[in-house]
Amino acid sequence: MNLDLFNTPPEPWTEPLSPGALVLRQYAIAHTDSLLAGIRAIAAQAPFRRMQTPGGHTMSVAMTNCGTAGWITDCKGYRYSSTDPLSGQAWPAMPADFRSLAQAAALAAGFPGFPPDACLINRYPVGAKMALHQDRDERDLTAPIVSVSLGLPATFLWGGLQRSDKAVKVPLLHGDVVVWGGEARLVFHGIAPLKSGQHPLLGEERLNLTFRQAL
Repeated sequence: MNLDLFNTPPEPWTEPLSPGALVLRQYAIAHTDSLLAGIRAIAAQAPFRRMQTPGGHTMSVAMTNCGTAGWITDCKGYRYSSTDPLSGQAWPAMPADFRSLAQAAALAAGFPGFPPDACLINRYPVGAKMALHQDRDERDLTAPIVSVSLGLPATFLWGGLQRSDKAVKVPLLHGDVVVWGGEARLVFHGIAPLKSGQHPLLGEERLNLTFRQAL
């Protein structure tokens, strides 16, 4: 899909995924410049890196974090840490516009009072993927997840409460936001291998910001 930078972005609209889960189409499109500037500043302090899973597999997706806590994985397991293991320093603070966007999206999806304290930023090159998984490392599983897509289109895999449940394929475009919580909070989800393409702003990659209440 070609993006004409000179056209007025469409008004956001909503697509339900399942009870407790919505896609807010184009919800973040007006925030593109501030999101990308914030990501560049965060990555300058806490560079993207490809982490290892507890089983020794190197992830195809590169990651960094901002906020009070950051999600990490290594031979010791999956968890949140208040410090960047590469530098030993605190993760960069979450920009105020990141937080306000996440809270507004959560409210639009029916989850008021969302206080995100962690933002995991994923960078997908062509071919990178994310296997079906649950987000369950957070202390409070009643808080929703807010996920913002930037760059190349992606195929979001939305499954069920069991890994074996059949996943539906949901196309996500630049500026789309997915919010899930309530009975959908522990649904298995992932990203199919990113297809090749050229995005006007990000070239051959996709960026994803996932906001959580971790602590």
